[in-house]
Amino acid sequence: MTPIHTVLIANRGEIAARILRTCRRLGKRAVVVYHEADQDSLAVRLADEAYRIDGATPVAAYLSIDNILAACRATGADAVHPGFGFLSENAEFARALDVAGIRFIGPGADAIDAMGDKIRSKRIAQQAGVNTIPGYDGEIRNADHALDVAFSIGFPVILKASAGGGGKGMRVIQDGDPQTCRTAFERTTSEAQAAFGDGRVFLEKYIERPRHIEIQVLGDQHGNVVHLGERECSIQRRHQKVIEEAPSSFVDASLREAMGAQAVALAREVGYASAGTVEFVVDPSGASTFSK
Repeated sequence: MTPIHTVLIANRGEIAARILRTCRRLGKRAVVVYHEADQDSLAVRLADEAYRIDGATPVAAYLSIDNILAACRATGADAVHPGFGFLSENAEFARALDVAGIRFIGPGADAIDAMGDKIRSKRIAQQAGVNTIPGYDGEIRNADHALDVAFSIGFPVILKASAGGGGKGMRVIQDGDPQTCRTAFERTTSEAQAAFGDGRVFLEKYIERPRHIEIQVLGDQHGNVVHLGERECSIQRRHQKVIEEAPSSFVDASLREAMGAQAVALAREVGYASAGTVEFVVDPSGASTFSK
């Protein structure tokens, strides 16, 4: 594989500065893109080269694939590090870079596709022998369908956006009241469409008083995958983690080994070649199930 010479950092703020420092330690030339709002940022001051990108808003500028490709051409970057957020989980972006002959520092486009769709990723997890939360194996078509599935699973249940993340597109349904279910379905699909451009939702059993445990995995392009233990992410607000703790005070050696083995199996199943996270929900009894 051809060595990387110049890394373009397609992000902003602290994450861009941290990637830039790592490039410096590795002896790589580091380029950052920046919107006018970030022209005085630390990353811009530290970079070997900074390339201005424009958009209707700063976020739109960093989300533009054309902007990043133009920056690569102008600066001679042969690799792109997306950081997190923005284009980091965009399979179209990864494929566009591949077509342009530019290395994407992250998972392959197929893995992004597979794991970015929660309905599909749950099926893949089941194929890999990973424990999954009981639920409906597919898209919930409408509110009546949601109610039927909820009764078959048993309340409480939770509706989730298939393309969701960041705690958005989620509603807990505590009982079988039809109007409550209809309202939850309408609000979840509407929020999912607005936030992710994808209104599909699925439904699964709601685990009460859960522990949220993340397993960090690393995979290379030769099929080797390892896990680096767990992070406890149970302190949350609106389904979004607030504090991470490692190692978890709840996870013992046997549970760590079991979740780690399942996380590695899932990463291998999708051909994951990067750093990533497999999220588990652990009920109070200590039974773990794959979340996303």
